[in-house]
Amino acid sequence: MSARSRQSDSLLGTDIVPGSISVPRGGSAFRRFLAFLGPGAMVSVGYIDPGNWATSLEGGSRFGYTLLCVILLSNLMAVLLQSLCARLGIASGRDLAQSCREHYSKPVNLALWALCELAIIATDLAEVIGTAVALKLLFGIPLAWGAAITIVDTVVLLMLMRRGFRWLEAFVMSLMAMIFACFVVELALAQPSLAGIADGFLTPDTDIVTNPQMLYIAIGIIGATVMPHNLYLHSALVKTRDFEQNARGKREALRFATLDSTISLSLALFVNAGILILAAAVFHSAGQTVVEIEEAYGLLSPLLGAGIAATLFGVALLASGLNSTVTATLAGQIVMEGFLRFRMKPWVRRLITRGLAILPVLYVTQVYGDQSVGRLLILSQVVLSLQLPFAIIPLIRFVSRRDWMGEMAIGWKIKALTWAIAVLILVLNVRLVIEVFQGL
Repeated sequence: MSARSRQSDSLLGTDIVPGSISVPRGGSAFRRFLAFLGPGAMVSVGYIDPGNWATSLEGGSRFGYTLLCVILLSNLMAVLLQSLCARLGIASGRDLAQSCREHYSKPVNLALWALCELAIIATDLAEVIGTAVALKLLFGIPLAWGAAITIVDTVVLLMLMRRGFRWLEAFVMSLMAMIFACFVVELALAQPSLAGIADGFLTPDTDIVTNPQMLYIAIGIIGATVMPHNLYLHSALVKTRDFEQNARGKREALRFATLDSTISLSLALFVNAGILILAAAVFHSAGQTVVEIEEAYGLLSPLLGAGIAATLFGVALLASGLNSTVTATLAGQIVMEGFLRFRMKPWVRRLITRGLAILPVLYVTQVYGDQSVGRLLILSQVVLSLQLPFAIIPLIRFVSRRDWMGEMAIGWKIKALTWAIAVLILVLNVRLVIEVFQGL
């Protein structure tokens, strides 16, 4: 059976075949690096999904450029954590879900699997809302109908899978380029304050921790940026490259995989920061607090004086929702098989996950109206942040194990830094839970 056939059948059967994508053994380093391009883009899609739009729009419109430092911090955390995922997959030959299954007891594995599935459903919820809102804004389709139409993406996704994994990566990278281009034009039209941007990135404000409303949005940004399922996904995707299985080959594979993810995450940083900067420059400066994406769409053209601004906003949102569907589906397959050794047909898995995500959207739109979906979107991102420690802590433990990682086990400096990230997220989450209970 050919490599292409094996990888296509495998994806349709929920497994990602290690070594199914060839890497040149000779030639220039750049040519070998090109073979590693792709997984970084697949992972970075999760960092610019519709959930990021809701948190960044409200954060920028309500607090100006203040929360840019949170986006930067989240992105730096993401670069480090995704590099550790690549390290785990390349050095040990196991993805994060498989590592958990080997290391932890069955009850712990079931709990971790359930939490990860909850995170994937929360991600899918954000994608349903984002795509449905984009369809409403661009074509006038009612929100409830738009949510139901998102089931169709299952067909598109499976068609791409049948053509091979490289086609899937090309599709993702094309939509990412479209989103990037839309925001380049949007920011050129908005003409934001460069001094305000620099201050937001480089001068953290203590109000981020002391102001409950700002803290809620900040945690939502972290949850929307560093996604739990992406950690599982990246550790599996890096194994698709057929690199040399020796110390030199693994070191080169890790270097190229880290460079791939860092480049893609840098583009994601531009988009995430761009959304917040756009909101700060257009809405905050005009005294408008925007909670709903629809509200932002309606105000963009009048405030910027350019009709194309709203259209570009809607197109980028639609591309973001469609793109994120790919990674949520693949991550779902990986965690189910990794934790449970259970295989499910992708279309069945996709329909179940998407159905569970659509139901809350339909309920909220029918009971509370379309104007309430923005709050549901931000809540989904906070749920993701609460799940993060349950993926990060096992990851740190595994990449520290010399019996698994060999000479590629992390040293004490990286270990200390990653534990600091885990503790920071835990402290912020505890603070959030306290604030929520005090508000009840």
